Amino acid sequence: MHRLLRKSVPLILVPGIVHLISSCNEKQDSTTVGTSEITVITQTRAVSGGYVYSRNNRTVSSRGVCWSTTANPTILDYKTSNGKDTGNFISIITGLRPNTAYYLRAYITNTKDTLYGEIKSFTTPDYGSVRDIEGNEYKTITIGTQTWMLKNLCTTRFKDDTPIAQVSDSAKWASITTPAYCWYKNDEAAFESTYGALYNWFTVNTGKLCPEGWHAPSDDEWNILTSIYGGEKVAGGKLKERGMSYWVDPNSGATNESGFTALPGGFRYHDGVFFDLGFGGYWWSTEQHSTSDAFFRFIYYKDSAVFRFNNRKRNGFSVRCVRDKETILPVK
Repeated sequence: MHRLLRKSVPLILVPGIVHLISSCNEKQDSTTVGTSEITVITQTRAVSGGYVYSRNNRTVSSRGVCWSTTANPTILDYKTSNGKDTGNFISIITGLRPNTAYYLRAYITNTKDTLYGEIKSFTTPDYGSVRDIEGNEYKTITIGTQTWMLKNLCTTRFKDDTPIAQVSDSAKWASITTPAYCWYKNDEAAFESTYGALYNWFTVNTGKLCPEGWHAPSDDEWNILTSIYGGEKVAGGKLKERGMSYWVDPNSGATNESGFTALPGGFRYHDGVFFDLGFGGYWWSTEQHSTSDAFFRFIYYKDSAVFRFNNRKRNGFSVRCVRDKETILPVK
């Protein structure tokens, strides 16, 4: 009498799709992992996923996709975690770099090993750019359905080429109710290139501050941005520049996985005094709260949140412009 002994061995039946087959008395146990197509590719994000099929309900410890800038990515590189079930799943890949080639594949782990799907590749688009009326250039980044400038605005003229009043005197700043700007501590040489200008809300409200085809963000547009990164309680860390080159320690939660690169440019209070360079960033929205106040967003060095507050329109805050949505005219 002869007995046939069989071991579990990996077998590639289709390129990139791994089946594990174990057999005893002709009972087959197989698991298949596949990688989904890569979609919605931006400078910092992409969407993929995969599927897991297990003929005999093999236990899945974890599943997701892994990626790298080199071929044959593994779970020791970057990865997502998308549950423990079989079937289809979607993975959102974040923290990518613009103009970079990546390799990606689905994976599952179980009590015995790690299985991978087929490898797919993609390249993130490069930064865009836009210039203001004075010729200052700003790199741009697409986040979800929005395209934002990567730096705070620094123009001293409206897009119709009329000048914005520069106000250095504290007493005048405290009383002015017309468009005005300044540099932090009135020192253009030290702060303009990194942090941009500080504008009162009357400047924003003209609708002429940003370049042609761009505008200051509405309250809703800020909400859309923060919702992409988990909501106001956690989005600040994902928008902040990492490390302590600009932010004061501890710069809590900062990953900049959005690529937004928020910097702590401080602000000018409505009494004319400057505060918070290195500690916080303040950005206007176009939304009015009352005749004296308007809404803004605030990111702090000790927190991962994006705070939504309102305060005096005479405050001097930074401005990040967002691109207008294209209007598609109906075909006649």
